[in-house]
Amino acid sequence: MNSPKRVEHLQTDKGNVPIYTTGVVEQPWQSYTETDHAVWRTLFMRQQAQLGSQACREFLDATEAMGMGAERIPKFTDLNAVLKDTTGWQIIGVEGLLPELDFFEHLANRRFPVTWWIRRPEQLDYLSEPDLFHDLYGHVPLLMNPVFADYMQAYGQGGLRAQGFGPEALAQLTRLYWYTVEFGLINTEHGLRIYGAGILSSKGECDYSLNSPAPNRIGFDLQRVMSTRYRIDTYQKTYFVIDSFQQLFEATFADFAPVYGQLTERVAVPAGDVLASDTVFTRGTGEGWLTGGDV
Repeated sequence: MNSPKRVEHLQTDKGNVPIYTTGVVEQPWQSYTETDHAVWRTLFMRQQAQLGSQACREFLDATEAMGMGAERIPKFTDLNAVLKDTTGWQIIGVEGLLPELDFFEHLANRRFPVTWWIRRPEQLDYLSEPDLFHDLYGHVPLLMNPVFADYMQAYGQGGLRAQGFGPEALAQLTRLYWYTVEFGLINTEHGLRIYGAGILSSKGECDYSLNSPAPNRIGFDLQRVMSTRYRIDTYQKTYFVIDSFQQLFEATFADFAPVYGQLTERVAVPAGDVLASDTVFTRGTGEGWLTGGDV
């Protein structure tokens, strides 16, 4: 069997250009170097020390239940033995970023793509694309939660159906993923906690999302989220707060077709705006925000 490739964004003088790949690969666990394991160890220990008071309880419990540890990069086969028995999901290895249709197809069939390679030591604090640590540590534990697992499958099924509604519908669906799966907060009896993988795998954004006065923190509303632009080059200007994973699932399980129709009448909202109709947990100061650049 050929060794899997490490497919990374192309670095150009105009920034990073995404390179997509579709192949599913076996995790080449024996090929990881001591440096690879040390990077995992550093990131894992750093996040575990920080997230005890910041992550949602479901994430913390699942990380422990799956047997994730700091010493070595986990084996996908070991994690799958627990994950598949719990919620029917499984991890599959991929070489890098997937095209939307392939990604939706995997989610709809309870397969979560995990990039096989891990970032380099000089990339500990920031990487512009998903790697093994982001995918595995950030995303996979919550797939142990039955309701969140159902949400992810429903999202994938919705993505497949969205192919027939054009590029704007896909953009709206991407915003939903961004503001929930990647950068979502949840309101608990202990206050706001993190469940979004993009925050859970980022030391800096953990503190920023919960404690900084700069960003808005706004109650989740499906159409509001799907019409709100976002940032890919900085911390978020706005975080949306759910009450429960059940709320998220119920909002997503419904047919999106009427929602797409309603959103055609709605102008996309800039990432940092607060609307009169919003349920506001925190109105941000906007300190340090860059102008322009919303996606």
